[in-house]
Amino acid sequence: FVKWICESEEQYKIIPVGADWTNREPLLGYPNGLNSKEYITPDSSVLHVLIEASKKENQNRPHFLILDEMNLSHVERYFADFLSIMESDDSIKLYTGSDRKSLDGLDIKQEIHWPKNLFIIGTVNIDETTYMFSPKVLDRANVIEFRITKEEIAGFLENPQTPDLSKLEQEGINMAASFLNISASKDIYKNDVLTKKLNLFFSELQDVGAEFGYRTASEMMQLITKLKALEPSTTDDECLDIAIMQKLLPKLHGSRSKLVKVLIVLAALCINENQKEDFIKNFDTHFKNKFDGVIVIFDISFEKLIRMYRNVLANGFTSYAEA
Repeated sequence: FVKWICESEEQYKIIPVGADWTNREPLLGYPNGLNSKEYITPDSSVLHVLIEASKKENQNRPHFLILDEMNLSHVERYFADFLSIMESDDSIKLYTGSDRKSLDGLDIKQEIHWPKNLFIIGTVNIDETTYMFSPKVLDRANVIEFRITKEEIAGFLENPQTPDLSKLEQEGINMAASFLNISASKDIYKNDVLTKKLNLFFSELQDVGAEFGYRTASEMMQLITKLKALEPSTTDDECLDIAIMQKLLPKLHGSRSKLVKVLIVLAALCINENQKEDFIKNFDTHFKNKFDGVIVIFDISFEKLIRMYRNVLANGFTSYAEA
């Protein structure tokens, strides 16, 4: 996507996150303690991208930071400054005292603001070498899970090849301004039926201490609004399904005794309302029959909840992030 929408490589940077990142220096650098006029910029070039995105002539060009394997270290440690100013008009304080320059002659101001045309994407794998995300991080992010089907892997094995990303380069640059306009819009798509359904999910998540707050509710409604803007034919239920999957379910984790009943009730909220009571009462039967005859409204969320249910039965514990 980044190669598709960007005009040049100056608009994005792929940053491999290190397991030893314990502070902000790998992203923002630090003032040289031996030279009051010098600022040491990080090898990751993050600061350079921030400065480029802040320039007036680049306001209509989206910029991206791609943190590769971002959970190899605690995100809350190296990314704390970004998390704090992400939704405010505050700035990141880089240093105090006299003005400084980088080693390559770039003027580094004492503080830097979050440019509205800067977006951060993080790739995540879950295994024994990685860390889980705190609620603070999850509240400020949309989690997108990538999975492949048997048909897709079969098609790949029949004709394995490496994707040629060069074919995507600059193909979407005429959409850059529209992308920024949609992102900046604060309009909210309002619908009483959506509000009612979200309230039901709130009530069930509250029972396990995973209820969402004002920020999450607002971001879910904004996501639904933007999905509608991108594809007006998308139904309200399809939009809400995506919002539930990206914003609500990632906070679910816990033991079998804590989550089994909650997972069943949440799954029941994903099906036809007329079947809800029977679904909960005879869940074991439906589960054994692979939910034959059940009318699912929120397909993506339902499938995820059932996978989590299987995991909690098999392991005694489950979470959104599956190793």
